[in-house]
Amino acid sequence: MKFGRLNHVGVATPSIERSLETYRTLFGAEPSSPPFDLPAQGVRVCFVDAPNSQIELIEPLGADSPVAKFIEKNPQGGQHHVCFEVDDIEAARAHFEGIGTRILGPTRIGAHGTPIFFLHPKDTGGTLTEIMESPSQSH
Repeated sequence: MKFGRLNHVGVATPSIERSLETYRTLFGAEPSSPPFDLPAQGVRVCFVDAPNSQIELIEPLGADSPVAKFIEKNPQGGQHHVCFEVDDIEAARAHFEGIGTRILGPTRIGAHGTPIFFLHPKDTGGTLTEIMESPSQSH
């Protein structure tokens, strides 16, 4: 199994609005769409386009959000995860399960509207890794 392109880098933030201002000031970047809530994942997200990828700004919706724990440990926020595309999410999941890689939770629909799952950072060199079915391949 080989992964495809880097789709995005997830950046946890206590405030999407403040982070957007930082990206505007430093890089002249603008959001590709308005922020939106993903209640099933407990987060609010906003994507910022880069020439070859995206930055996904992630803000917790409440204290029970998995991202809230990250913000507790990193009050200013910071890099949360990287996301790679695959052609077939089910084949990718079967591959990782077959080699004993820990998967965090079920496959679910992510912010791009495609199936995703996360690999445990202890099995990926310390980096939380999202695996996402390529939007053009999504069922």
